[in-house]
Amino acid sequence: MTRFALVGASGYIAPRHLKAIKDTGSELAAALDPFDSVGILDSYFPQAEFFTQPEIFERYLYDAQRQGEGVNYVSICSPNYLHDAHIRMAMRAGADALCEKPIVLNPGDIAALKEVEAETGRRVWTILQLRAHAALEALKARLDGEGGGKREVDLSYITSRGTWYLRSWKGRVEQSGGLATNIGVHFYDMLAWMFGRIEHVEVHQRTDTVCAGYLELERARVRWFLSIDPTYIPTELSAKGQRTYRSITIDGQEIEFSEGFTDLHTEVYRRTLAGQGFSLDDTYEAIATVARIRCAPLVSPAAETGHRFLRS
Repeated sequence: MTRFALVGASGYIAPRHLKAIKDTGSELAAALDPFDSVGILDSYFPQAEFFTQPEIFERYLYDAQRQGEGVNYVSICSPNYLHDAHIRMAMRAGADALCEKPIVLNPGDIAALKEVEAETGRRVWTILQLRAHAALEALKARLDGEGGGKREVDLSYITSRGTWYLRSWKGRVEQSGGLATNIGVHFYDMLAWMFGRIEHVEVHQRTDTVCAGYLELERARVRWFLSIDPTYIPTELSAKGQRTYRSITIDGQEIEFSEGFTDLHTEVYRRTLAGQGFSLDDTYEAIATVARIRCAPLVSPAAETGHRFLRS
């Protein structure tokens, strides 16, 4: 049985990892979180060891390894700015790291982690779940088969958040990387996966609650809009109580992928356990893109590059 440890057991995304560990027939040996409100563990792995201090957790990993009972993977669900440190801890304790996105905040950190991979012989994997979405896999296969010139793409993603968001680490750019990094990184990965390397980046708006701009990729021109402000949700959907809105159009055609999100983490775990997961190289383009978005000067959009939500 594959043995896991998990960092960030009280976090929002941790239950998806706990479910994936269980659904793949694996075992959770231990978990770490500075907060002790982790009763969710009882629903999945009530026998797992639990620690609130990273130094003691790390000692547990080392002792288990020396006794021949080490963990194979450490799943990392901690705040974004801690990912790099927790990945290093995992590899130096003899385990592969399976880290939530964004794997790090800056592309230079990826090169540094590859050095630790070489030193330890362990691997770093990440969760790029949209690459495992059946509808998007089929779309990519169709687009690859059609070839042709650059596509015209509009991406809109609104995921409503309460006041807690901006008062937590997620609202602090130095810790989360900002809105585009925290809620958008997997969409930039999806775009690069489908349409090739990102050649040009523009940022038209960047506030605590909205980030919008334009990307030019090898095979697409993309107008994008991200927000945590529910007032941007289309009126007819908001009236039904919907608080999330995802929309991607390619050459004016809406791409339907609202279903099929439930088990994507489990599918990524299955691929990772089979040695077919997503590596540091896979995630590089998205990390480089969000770093550019974070630092780029704001520019006014041209008529053909501005997202429709900004125009309205």
